[in-house]
Amino acid sequence: MQFETLDYRVEDGILTLTLNRPDRMNAFNAAMRRELIEAFDAADADDAVRVIIVTGAGKAFCAGADLESGGDTFNRHKRSNQDLRDGGGTVSLRIFECTKPVIGAFNGAAVGVGATMTLPMDIRLASTKARFGFVFARRGITMEACSSWFLPRLVGVQQAAEWVYTGRVFDAEEALRGGLVRSLHEPDDLLPAARELAREIADNTSAMSALLNRQMMWRMLGADHPMEAHIVDSRAIAFMGESPDAAEGVKSFLEKRPARFTLRPSQDRPDFYPWWTERPFR
Repeated sequence: MQFETLDYRVEDGILTLTLNRPDRMNAFNAAMRRELIEAFDAADADDAVRVIIVTGAGKAFCAGADLESGGDTFNRHKRSNQDLRDGGGTVSLRIFECTKPVIGAFNGAAVGVGATMTLPMDIRLASTKARFGFVFARRGITMEACSSWFLPRLVGVQQAAEWVYTGRVFDAEEALRGGLVRSLHEPDDLLPAARELAREIADNTSAMSALLNRQMMWRMLGADHPMEAHIVDSRAIAFMGESPDAAEGVKSFLEKRPARFTLRPSQDRPDFYPWWTERPFR
């Protein structure tokens, strides 16, 4: 697929989605917002895509919102699109809804929306050269991209509060200690490490299992009782237990060979999916 702000490449089940505005440090603009949503739509519709890696071109991952408009950057009344909705939030919600595992690979600076839009990704790896910043208070604005929901759940309220209240930029080591990223890698080793992790998922697991497991974990973060998980778990294990993927998973294990799973996430979803009620913007 051809995009203006992204590079979209699928190879052996892995989609590498690269933010591609290196002359602007991959700064987030309206075109990138629109194209990210389109790219995740395309990935969900393509059963050849098993795992998604998101990274950046050049030295930065994403330097945040493009500040080309100066002091009017965040004033919706000065934009051609005066929609009340936060653009970064529409991207975060689309990633949250994704049916494939998503790995973030921070090759460099991730600031503002460059950090917050990655919070719905499942696993984040970082280069030792990466830097992070939830800098909103220093720009006279607030948290966005649904980060007030995601960030405290990922790193805890105290750590989230410190990073957001101070708005300071911090290094990759602090991001690792704080639980924002899973591991650090030398710059040349970052994408190989992300691909190795993606390869382990793509080569060894059922795509339908991945779809259901991803949504079960993310959706249960807002549940008020474990019974909500038990209700969904029961339906999911019943559906998968009688599926060809379960039969193949057990048979391949007993025969000591790689499994050949056949269920297609785009077409073979259980009749109880989705089990949640979609939330309209209001």
